[in-house]
Amino acid sequence: MFDSRIIHILLLAVTVIALAGCSGSGRVRYESPEEAYTRGKAYYDEGKYLRAIEYLQGAFDFGRAHEYAADSQLLLARAYSENGDYLLAANEYQRFIQIYRSDERVPQASFEYAMTFIDRSPGYQLDQTDTRRAVTELQLFMDRYPSSDKVAVAAEEIARLREKLGRKGFESAKLYERRELYESAAITYEAVFDKYPDTEWADDALLGAVRNFVAFASRSVAAKQGERYAMARANYDRLREIFPDSPYIEEARQILERSADLAAN
Repeated sequence: MFDSRIIHILLLAVTVIALAGCSGSGRVRYESPEEAYTRGKAYYDEGKYLRAIEYLQGAFDFGRAHEYAADSQLLLARAYSENGDYLLAANEYQRFIQIYRSDERVPQASFEYAMTFIDRSPGYQLDQTDTRRAVTELQLFMDRYPSSDKVAVAAEEIARLREKLGRKGFESAKLYERRELYESAAITYEAVFDKYPDTEWADDALLGAVRNFVAFASRSVAAKQGERYAMARANYDRLREIFPDSPYIEEARQILERSADLAAN
């Protein structure tokens, strides 16, 4: 059996540890929504976003209709964003927009909501779902609030994101080409131009389409070579007409001339 003194010591130790844990836990305490919001904002202003989140969420213990509810909701979204929790931030922005539709800050919140998808947008090598969503949300913002002072910024961001998406498609086409999957490469290069004609990848993509349709034609049966060479020619014509100053025109012309015999099949 355990000595009673040992048991007493163990119980005392457990009690001390428990009390120490409680005293160091920094429990969130507030008596009103005003106090919860005020403390949350103070922590936010200090850059202590996790602590701010605790108080701002606490403001909703008093419901979503009190006078500090909208302020708490918007600041909560911003705190999550500042803390790098962009998915949670997006959810909170969306909640603010839906619940407080008449609030004059909804346009700004809508812009910040769209920006969370930019923050989640990865490098071009990775999946671009969030990049495409960012473009969609920014365009919706511009359509809904054309007089907003954020429209110019939104347009610049869309252009930048489209460059990334264009590069993603272009690099995918290059990968097909390296693997000698010429039909897939040609189609993907064409798609880059069709979807992102306003990006720096557009004329290079048309050259890629010319190059790969010619390669595809040269490896096709004779009966199919003519129509596939014609597709290369069509992309060359688009390159010359749409980008008359492109440095790739001459290279595309030479590719076609070297393979002109394919046109006769």
